[in-house]
Amino acid sequence: MFQFIVDTLLRTAELSLVALGLSLVYGLVRFANIAHMQYAMVGAFLTAAALKMGMPFPLAVLFSALVCGILAVLLHHWVFQRLIGAGAANAMIGSLAVSMVIMALMLGVEGSSPVSYKLAIGSNWQWGSLRVSSDECWSLATTLVIILVFNVLLFFTPQGRSIRALASNRELAAASGLNANAIVHTVNMISGMLAAVGGSLIAMNGSAYINQGNDLMLPVLAAAILGGLGNPMGAILGALLIAVTETLVTNINWGWLYGEEMVFMPTTWINAASFVMLLLALLLRPYGLFNREVRRV
Repeated sequence: MFQFIVDTLLRTAELSLVALGLSLVYGLVRFANIAHMQYAMVGAFLTAAALKMGMPFPLAVLFSALVCGILAVLLHHWVFQRLIGAGAANAMIGSLAVSMVIMALMLGVEGSSPVSYKLAIGSNWQWGSLRVSSDECWSLATTLVIILVFNVLLFFTPQGRSIRALASNRELAAASGLNANAIVHTVNMISGMLAAVGGSLIAMNGSAYINQGNDLMLPVLAAAILGGLGNPMGAILGALLIAVTETLVTNINWGWLYGEEMVFMPTTWINAASFVMLLLALLLRPYGLFNREVRRV
């Protein structure tokens, strides 16, 4: 039971930061940026490159986050801002094209082989059947701190109130003197940084690889939709629900159904299980489980 809780929290941490950034941007520009998941992949490789240059891991992650934040701002300013004028559907299709271009460029630069961070081997702790590593604890703690800081910034600062005002009513916010373009660019910077940190933390417990963004795409979109697109904090709860579903699929022993000692579902069913849950949720709540928060923000 405790191992199930830990595995769920670790998977939630993997999805939360990327889903948070995706939902945050959607609240302002009203289109789901498919390329957002590739920022996580680029961030993971940038962190690996910074580590090779001799940077300590925290500084390497910060460097990666800043570069990906700037990348997100530039892509929004030069590409997505123009596509949004032609409609949300065109912008979403365009973001898919940008996603493929980013993957192709990274494939040409880094190749198809996974890149390990080669960090010092951390401690592994075991209490009965519960097993957890120091790297996993560090990743979970970092994600929690970032979410708490983000929550404070969004709900208890003038900048956060400006973001929420713009998400709620763009015309009224502009009439009140808010600089909409500056706020949107700032939010894109933050979302790109969140994605890069999320991708780097995932790679810390595994490796950086080209398909990392594609592997994140389905569960992150599901988490953001479950939480109500445009509701950043709802996206975190959506990530938790997706993590619970995925962990159940891989952890439940179905041997009692087949008269066998141990029978587990194949890991290839993970995404299918997540989307079954998403489908059921949307049948009951078409705008997500926390759509009221979307309207309020």
